Formats: sequence, C-alpha cells, structure tokens
Amino acid sequence: IDLIDEAASRMRIRSMSAPPRYRELEDEIEKVRKDKEASIEAQEFEKAASLRDKERKLTQKKRELEENWRSSESGEEQPEVGEEEIADIVSMWTGIPVFKLTEQESARLTRMEDELHKRVIGQEEAIEAVSRSIRRARAGIKDPKRPTGSFIFLGPSGVGKTELARTLAEFLFGDEDAMIQVDMSEYMEKHSVSRLVGSPPGYIGYDEGGQLTEAVRRKPYSVLLLDEIEKAHPDVFNILLQILEEGKLTDAQGRRVDFRNTIIVMTSNIGAGQISKNQSLGFTMGDDTGMSYDDMKNKVMGELKKVFRPELLNRIDEVIVFHKLTKEEILTIVDIQMKRVREQMAIHNVAIELTDEAKELLVDKGYDPAMGARPLRRAIQRVIEDPLADFVLGRTVEAGSTILVSRKGDTEEVDMTVIPGEVTPEDVVTVPPEEPVASGGDDSDEVAGD
Repeated sequence: IDLIDEAASRMRIRSMSAPPRYRELEDEIEKVRKDKEASIEAQEFEKAASLRDKERKLTQKKRELEENWRSSESGEEQPEVGEEEIADIVSMWTGIPVFKLTEQESARLTRMEDELHKRVIGQEEAIEAVSRSIRRARAGIKDPKRPTGSFIFLGPSGVGKTELARTLAEFLFGDEDAMIQVDMSEYMEKHSVSRLVGSPPGYIGYDEGGQLTEAVRRKPYSVLLLDEIEKAHPDVFNILLQILEEGKLTDAQGRRVDFRNTIIVMTSNIGAGQISKNQSLGFTMGDDTGMSYDDMKNKVMGELKKVFRPELLNRIDEVIVFHKLTKEEILTIVDIQMKRVREQMAIHNVAIELTDEAKELLVDKGYDPAMGARPLRRAIQRVIEDPLADFVLGRTVEAGSTILVSRKGDTEEVDMTVIPGEVTPEDVVTVPPEEPVASGGDDSDEVAGD
C-alpha cells in the first residue's frame, strides 16, 4: 500500500504541474512590469504606455493558456500508475537499478563489450572474458547460491584493472558509486581480519558492524573490489571461500548478509614481472617478439598458484590477465583525460585542441613502464594545464575561438596559439588581470577547473 501510495502521489504532482510555456509567460510578464515601472520613474511615459500594452497582451495570452490547460486537464482521463512508476519507487527504496526491473537485459548484455570499451582502452581479452561470465550468470547458467561473478584481475599497475571494475559497476548497476572498494593491505595482520565482519560482542565497535558485511548489506547490488588481495592475511581467504561457495556471510551480530547479487573482483600484481619482461612497451598476440596471450596467462597462473590455495582458485569464475598498454592505447587515453579540460574551457565557449606532436609529448612524459598510465594525469597537469592557466590569465579570450597546443620544437614545452572564431562583442570573455597568476599544480587546478 505504501508503495502504490508513493507512486500515485508522485504521478499526481507531475500531472498538476503547469506547462513550461505558462512559466515562461509569467517570467516575461514580470520583466515587462519592472521595465514599465522603471520607465514611469524616469518619466518616459511613451515607453511606459507601450510596455503597458505589451503587459496586457501577455496577460491575456497567459489567461487563455491557463483556460486551455485547465479544460484539457479536466477532460483527460486520470493519470495511471504504471510499471515504470512502481519501478522507480522500488529502485529508490532498495537500491536495485531500474533497468533490472523494467528493461530486457539481453539487449544491453549483447553490447556489453562496446559499452565497456568506451572507458577501458585496449584489454580486449579481459573485457571479453568478463562479458562472457556476466552473460552466463544473467542467463541463469550458474549456481544460484553463488555471487553473480567472481574474478581475479592480474597485471601491472595502471593498465585498467580498477577502471574496469568501476566501469562494470556503472554498466550493470547504473552508478559508479555501486562499487565497494576494500584495500586488502589493511588486513595483513590476524587481529585486523575481524574488522571485515565486525568486532565480537563486548569489544569496541560491536554495534558498528563489519566493514565488509555492512557495506554489502547496505548496497547488495554492487561490484566488490578487493584491491591487492595477495597482501591479505590467510584468514581472509577463509571468509572469501564461504562467500564464493554459499553467497552469504554472517556478521558478528548474527545477521546473514547476501552476496549473491554482488560481483567480486580481486586485483593483484602477481605475475606483473612476467608481463613486463614480454615487451618494453606493448603486448603482441602471438608474433615473434612476444608470447601469445594464452602462453602469458599460463605463466602468470603458475605464479598465482604459489600464492593462492587451489580451493580458492577453483571457486573463481575467471582469472584475467591484463597486458601492458601500447603506444596507440596511451594516445587514446590522452584524448579521454583531456575531455575534462575541454569541458572546463567549453564553459567559456572556448575549444582546446592538441597537435599530434603535443600528444606524443604527453605519451612520452605520462607513461611509466612501472606505473602504466597513472602518471599521465600529472603529465597533463604539468605540460598542458599549467601553461594554459598562465596563457589565459589577464588575456581577452573571444568566445568561439580555439586554443591550439603544439610542441615547441624538440623541447618538453608547448606553444599555445589562439585561432579566433566568429563572435559578437558581448561574447568576449575577459579574465581579470588582478587575479593571482598560477604558479603550481594547486593553482592550475583552480584555473583549469578540476
């Protein structure tokens, strides 16, 4: 009854709302009235008379629109509460995404790889393996007692392991915040393991619940990311075995937490050395200069079996190896990371473009074999954002123009050139010269907009 009452109330409020044109007329009438009063005070009586006539016409138009709206509302059938309205309320109360309740998932799952590739660059094998496993689960070809999916992501740092988990949360559950991230390096000691399920009765923190169980209890439809799983104490794996086998876990207060709707992702750097040895930059698939993906996976699995017990590995749906990023993939990531800068400049109706040489400079400065693409964000800030902040401060920037960023010869610096567009005088945006000039990373973030 509460569910239907809530849905019906929302539907009634929406049906009572005035049409947008009605609100526009109200605003226009108010503006004309203020102009008329200002004209009277300035003793511009001819202008005031003209504004008075305009106000009367707008008021008459508003009255006619209101009569039509009221008559059409009384003549129409009463609004009906449908499936989508009920789904919205249930989604708000339970945290279950609306599309799970109303949309045929098969249509979304068939294009899953394409959707994931919009944010995760490269890693074809990883995305295909994850997509296949999720489709099997959604098709019902899995043990209903177990979690929706369970994966171990292996590979060097900064190649997209965490980003894929975050993208998976957004795709399946409609929100990046549907990812629960747990840093397993915090559970290296035996006494810290109890924090996952909660402190025993009589101990401090008993009423707070477990850090793992409480998070999943509040957000059962989520991606659970266990970062750097190899650093966890062996007792943590006993908890994981129960979750992977039964899909449930009992916390310290005796409450059973359901993990069957979660996707469990464990990340690890085990075998990263083997992948790094394959090539200095890039990863070839079965040519003379590098091992094939399957050969590399077999070698990494050998390293994995030295760390994890067989009973844990046997309960994992997929062990996925992430390869190192190629130069072409890093260039694509440059475009993705520059999107934020472009959006900030677009607020002032100014575009920013990079030449191929400038992008190459970012690749050279932003790729580290040990850190992957992680340093790229800092490289963009240092090479692009800091000079851009100095460039626009105190200048008159015409709306519609484009700032072209090019590399300055063979140096590690860039030149910036303004290509003007067709603008009117009122479109000109001026940054006041008295504002402080950016001198470091923090100031540039304020200027460029973080």
